[in-house]
Amino acid sequence: MKTKFLVALSITTIAMLLFSYKPSDDLKAELVLDAKAMLGEGSIWHPKENKLYWIDIEGKALHIYDPATNEDKQFPLGSRVGTVVPAQGGGALVALQSGIQKIDTKTGKLTFIENPLPDTVGLRYNDGKCDPSGRFWVGTLAMDSRRRGAVLWRIDKDKSVHLMLDSVSISNGIVWTKDKKTMYYNDTPTGTIQGFDYDDKTGEITNRRVVIRIPRGGGGPDGMTIDSDDNLWVALWGSGTVGKFDPRTGELLQKVIVPAPNVSSCAFGGKNLETLYITTARAWVNDAKLKEFPLSGGLFSVKPGVHGVPAEFYKGKL
Repeated sequence: MKTKFLVALSITTIAMLLFSYKPSDDLKAELVLDAKAMLGEGSIWHPKENKLYWIDIEGKALHIYDPATNEDKQFPLGSRVGTVVPAQGGGALVALQSGIQKIDTKTGKLTFIENPLPDTVGLRYNDGKCDPSGRFWVGTLAMDSRRRGAVLWRIDKDKSVHLMLDSVSISNGIVWTKDKKTMYYNDTPTGTIQGFDYDDKTGEITNRRVVIRIPRGGGGPDGMTIDSDDNLWVALWGSGTVGKFDPRTGELLQKVIVPAPNVSSCAFGGKNLETLYITTARAWVNDAKLKEFPLSGGLFSVKPGVHGVPAEFYKGKL
């Protein structure tokens, strides 16, 4: 689907983004699990199980972390995995390079659902979540890192597949506001966070626009979550930080400092959704950097003084 892309920001918005942030407000994330994940990603809190689901893309595994016991259960998947979302009725959907499948999170059994990938070698899935009506949105990236070679799909509750965006480079973080009227989305190499008008009844998106432009050197916008005030928490790949942004003004409100350069995703979980969990990666960290940041690939957390919103389930019949 071709869409017009508004790329201009007002001088006022840029000024707010650059000059309103106060380093004294920085928070520091603490290690929860020294997982040594190659490419930790896709964190999402299961609101019924009270566990954190997350993935290791290059490790080809689903992880389920229980903070009550500190146990991290792993399910080998045999294929690169781009994201995970809980499914209504139990289990979860995992977007594997070999296809979107349902996983029984008690046994690890996989059941094939669909695979719209036209090339299962040169492309893979990368990040996705369910919208307020329970549709599954999932994007892709090109394995050779070529620009504009990826897309964003929407998979409805009847399993029908709809192409929502094309000419994407690295499809990443996606969230919806509590009034169900706005969707935010990251295409990492653009260095922007994009907004769309969202119709919850139909699942259609319109009025594509840039709401935040990350300053040069500020990291690449990767995984993303939203809090109960509709502020965005964005993993900034390459920067060792998570940024809290107000998408209505473009203002950077706060940073979370993470002792790992490649910060990949974040999700609110725990009691009252007051803990921000953060995944990181060891991949693409050279030996010198790894000596400086030996906890790369770990799972981290921080309590930033705000609350998240419950994750949506895929509500289709499986």
